[in-house]
Amino acid sequence: MNNGNKIKRPHCITLFSGGLDSALAILLMLKQNIEVTALTFMTHFGCDLGDRSSCGGNPYPAAEKFGFNVKLMHLGQKFVDIVEKPKYGRGKNMNVCVDCRILMLSEAKEFMELINADFVVTGEVMGQRPMSQVKDKLFLTVKESGLKGKLLRPLSAKLLPPTEMELSGMVDREQLEGISGRGRLRQMELAKEFGLQDYPSPASGCLLTDVGYSNRLRDLLAHTERLSFDDLNLLRVGRHFRLDAQTKLIIGRNENDNKLLDFHRKDYHYRLEAPDCGSPVTLLIGNPSEENLTKAASLTARYSSLKDTSLVPVTVTGKDFEKTLLVSPNVDEKNEAMTPVR
Repeated sequence: MNNGNKIKRPHCITLFSGGLDSALAILLMLKQNIEVTALTFMTHFGCDLGDRSSCGGNPYPAAEKFGFNVKLMHLGQKFVDIVEKPKYGRGKNMNVCVDCRILMLSEAKEFMELINADFVVTGEVMGQRPMSQVKDKLFLTVKESGLKGKLLRPLSAKLLPPTEMELSGMVDREQLEGISGRGRLRQMELAKEFGLQDYPSPASGCLLTDVGYSNRLRDLLAHTERLSFDDLNLLRVGRHFRLDAQTKLIIGRNENDNKLLDFHRKDYHYRLEAPDCGSPVTLLIGNPSEENLTKAASLTARYSSLKDTSLVPVTVTGKDFEKTLLVSPNVDEKNEAMTPVR
């Protein structure tokens, strides 16, 4: 056999959340003997491996079962930048779905070119998501990512113009789908055909779509010139209160929160706790004035097991600083000076 004339197996780069749609897009490619390298993107906003409430799910079980490779990519500061200033706006909450999609596709294009793959695949379904998967936005993300003719959406391909891969015969268009809308009946039929049994229920998973988290992030952006990873790590933990424009409190809700607050604590944070009782850990971030520390101690006492006691000792620890305050538990969350950030 003349190996010099051997036809190269087509190779695609897929965006793989671990969810049903992206898994089916991969399986439709494998069905046509197309090599798949799946990219699973992570951010600071809820894309966590193994968390079934996240953007999708753990990508590795499907990869092992069906035989494709997975590469993990963290979008890091690039994603934080678009959250701060999205070019194409936000959805109902703080989600930046269009900018997010463009960023992921741009990263996939760069990786495709790096390893000399042929095209990029996503599991997008036309009309499934109102902000990013309507027809004009599907065309926009292709244009902005520089993937014109090189981006295949197998689940809705028959509703979209043919790509270069379909026109050249690299991909058989007849074996692709024409799914639209938010229903999942056809996807579930395909999953059964492929033997795909374990997949997460449909949910956004992205914390930027969550009302409570979005309120916290909106508050942080309003009082911070530049988002830091330290700030973002703490947004997911505890109860948040705004004391003033420079100062906020984070109060642990349970033992796990307390551990996370201690783990993420920095030298410039002030730590409060009522000793020798069931007490939250509280971090004060900002201005440690006597007034703010007293308010923080009062709220810490309010969430401790001594909340019905008239006076509660609360220890305050900072860098080269420690003292105990004797305070009355604050029982009014609506106090304007201690506004809850829901």
